[in-house]
Amino acid sequence: MHRRAFLKSFAGVGTVAAAGGLATPAISQRAAARTVRLVPHADLANFDPIWTSAYIVRNAGLLVWDTLYGVDGNLNVQRQMVEAEELSSDGLTWAFRLRPDLKFHDGEPVLAKDVVASINRWAARDPLGQTIKTIEQELVAVDDRTFRWVLKQPYPKMLLALGKISSPCCFVMPARIAETDPFKQITEYVGSGPMRFARSDWVPGSRSAFERFADYVPRPEEASWMAGGKRIITDRIEWITMPDPATAAAALQNREIDWWEFALPDLVPMLRKSRNVVVDIQDRLGNVGVLSMNHLFPPFNDARARRALLTALSQEEYMRAYVGDDAKMWKAQPGYFTPGSALYTEQGGEILKGPRKLDAAKRLLAESGYAGDAIFCMAAQDIPQHKAWGDVTADLLKQLGMNVDFAAADWGTVVARRTQKNPPAKGGWHLYPTSTYGVDWVFPISPFIQASGSVAVNGWAKSPAVEGEIAAWFNANTPDDERVAARRLNEVALNEVVCAPLGWYLRHSAWTKNLTGVSQGPFPFFWGVSKSS
Repeated sequence: MHRRAFLKSFAGVGTVAAAGGLATPAISQRAAARTVRLVPHADLANFDPIWTSAYIVRNAGLLVWDTLYGVDGNLNVQRQMVEAEELSSDGLTWAFRLRPDLKFHDGEPVLAKDVVASINRWAARDPLGQTIKTIEQELVAVDDRTFRWVLKQPYPKMLLALGKISSPCCFVMPARIAETDPFKQITEYVGSGPMRFARSDWVPGSRSAFERFADYVPRPEEASWMAGGKRIITDRIEWITMPDPATAAAALQNREIDWWEFALPDLVPMLRKSRNVVVDIQDRLGNVGVLSMNHLFPPFNDARARRALLTALSQEEYMRAYVGDDAKMWKAQPGYFTPGSALYTEQGGEILKGPRKLDAAKRLLAESGYAGDAIFCMAAQDIPQHKAWGDVTADLLKQLGMNVDFAAADWGTVVARRTQKNPPAKGGWHLYPTSTYGVDWVFPISPFIQASGSVAVNGWAKSPAVEGEIAAWFNANTPDDERVAARRLNEVALNEVVCAPLGWYLRHSAWTKNLTGVSQGPFPFFWGVSKSS
């Protein structure tokens, strides 16, 4: 059965029982009202927000760990854990002072030495952190609340790097945890954020839970995205894994869950008819589909093979496979930057426009030296858009005459496998589709456009030309200079095919009407959210 016909068959589930109800302990009505239950977009299979850049881990991390700075709803960087900062007149020395009374979940104070250790671990895995490290002279704790970062040359967008929303975020951990090898996962989850991680309740593949941290001191400002006062009203937040959309829809209508992060497009009309459910687009910056290619191994270590995919793929086909036929919910994207954002440009995007050219793509593939070897394409089956795009990708590869070895897996397996540098036939990979937040493409900070050769998620892409244009943007001093750099970056990144943009689209979220305080933003923000019985 064609996938969209299969999905539409869910639309008649109505309020059918959600797989017999959720297996949960009996709790009082009062306790239930103090617990918010979310079905997130993926399972929290691992929990180290530095070791992986997976959004699900970043989103959970925002509850448990705090950041030095945070991006607000206007895309401005605001102080978070930092009370004040000072930059020397030559732009080389940054001095940061922490807010007083910051405390970790184990009762220990947050000290500057914890921040220094955390920055070092983050910088080993984050492209922006790696860049700053190349121009670092020293990073030291001056006293318990002050640390100093001395550079060899100015870095104008330091605060964006420390407060960016794109993963991995610069989360602050106790020094003893932050000193863990950044290429190995941490095993202790102690932060200073508004929620504690309830490790004893964590069942990968099923659920995870967070409990309000009574000693958290929010900032005095109003909360806005990752900035301001993160005031948690509920006592407990639970994330329930439900890869079956019909089950999630039924659970929401039966009030067995309170919030569904991403409602399946085909089920939105049914949910709108429910008198107990609110359906809305929370994130107006939308999302960007991406096809990531492994740049280390043939055939996609050759730019001609990567260009063959751009020449042949139809963004419309990818978008319709998941989003559907409502043209207001998606658009083609002949570039990388988010449509409607200040840096949006189509310069260099001709390869993605017009009728698709299979014959030209086949010629490029032949020129790259492809000789029929198996192409290992992996796609997460527990995330609907990944599954849909995996099917489209496999069909595209076959149309190009490629030998496809399709690896259907869960998202946790894809996340783990994409870190492997093994040859594709020995546990590595060639391709996988994924979805990214539009906010990550407002600035050139998405890990998928980085080309330093050190980023696993985009197949270790390496291009000095791309990195040069990214650096030009970070060094730009005016909006006009930033736009010029972005146009050049878009063109060279498409020519190199750092990754393949699959199109831009909007998604619906859904929650019960007794849940209040749900705010606009790229992912669920729990600050200010409350629930009536």
